[in-house]
Amino acid sequence: MIRQSAMMDPTEARGRVMDRVRVGPSERVPLAEAAGRWLADDVVADDNHPPFPAATMDGYAVLAADASPWREVIGYQPAGAWIDAEVSDGYVVRIMTGAAIPSGADAVVKVENTEVADDHVVIHQDEVRTGENIRPIGSDLAKGAVVLTAGTCVGPIEIGLLATLGRAEVSVARRPRVAVISTGDELVEPGQPLAPGQIRDSNRFSVSAAVREAGGDVVYADRATDEIDDLRRIVAELPTDLDVLITNGGVSVGDRDVVGTLIGETAEVHFDRLFMKPGKPLTFATRGDLLIFGLPGNPVSSMVSLELFVRPALLAMQGAARPTRDVVTVETTEVIRRSDRIEYQRAIVSVSPDGRLRARSTGGQGSSRLASMSGANAFLVVEPGEGTMPAGSASPAILIDLPHAEEAQRCRP
Repeated sequence: MIRQSAMMDPTEARGRVMDRVRVGPSERVPLAEAAGRWLADDVVADDNHPPFPAATMDGYAVLAADASPWREVIGYQPAGAWIDAEVSDGYVVRIMTGAAIPSGADAVVKVENTEVADDHVVIHQDEVRTGENIRPIGSDLAKGAVVLTAGTCVGPIEIGLLATLGRAEVSVARRPRVAVISTGDELVEPGQPLAPGQIRDSNRFSVSAAVREAGGDVVYADRATDEIDDLRRIVAELPTDLDVLITNGGVSVGDRDVVGTLIGETAEVHFDRLFMKPGKPLTFATRGDLLIFGLPGNPVSSMVSLELFVRPALLAMQGAARPTRDVVTVETTEVIRRSDRIEYQRAIVSVSPDGRLRARSTGGQGSSRLASMSGANAFLVVEPGEGTMPAGSASPAILIDLPHAEEAQRCRP
């Protein structure tokens, strides 16, 4: 069994994790499947967009220097087509928004400033400026410009840009391949009845969902008993191309905490206890490029540990430019009790009428109380100490914004 080391500061521990992350290989996917993925390469514009000067208003393409108010209409230019017409003094072309500017024209007078009379139009505008209501070539995207950089998460706007650039396929980072194993003789499946002393396995499902939200591909999920031979059998049968192995439970110092024993036998352990609450008994180890996280068994401890250490590792493996959450300073709305360790209290951050960020607790903060995570959008970072923090205290808060819509949230830092 691995020897329990001194407790490590969480910031140092996260640094040790991130130092061992390797960006995975890339793959090409159809544009329609690229949402929520991270770009593996810079995206450069191959052409100018728009590729022609285009009208930004419905109206008439004119020669700006033409002072005549009464002009003959010599054609109609819709979007997506081209007419062979030459605009000069005394002549105009009817034009639609987005259509190419016909030859000779250098401005567009919007339709509201005109009056139609048979095959002529009267311009009710004292001065027409050259370039008015025209979008120049390359004004949206210039040829050779870097439009999107590697490490950008593809959301709806990025999808639109990629489509504009004509990219039917996109090079993105491959999703990390992850195995999730819950351990404990007391665990049963959610659909099974509980015998005395048993609880349902919630960790495997919540952790798997969080892994998928961070872009990971859960290729294996199972539960093991507290017998080390059972755990050895499951680990031996895991896919050989895993990137991350996550276990839940069995990493403390009890007689049945066999996960720590197995990790110590098969991998290099980088830390096994952290100066934090919840989540003190957290093990991180590596075997080659495989990252191994032994999460605590208490549901909240497991989810907090995953948020602080596993999630940023998964995002960094996909080349995410910003793998960590945003941290803001908030004002507490209630008295906060301090602990003997750095504590990550589940909280709800909102904006007050005067624009200040304020945080209130989600209630009881016990590490087995998964309900304390429901509705939380932040972790209030409470430094260790005696006594309490009075209401109105300033405190850092990690904005977690736990998602209900997986794809919609995946691009958030």
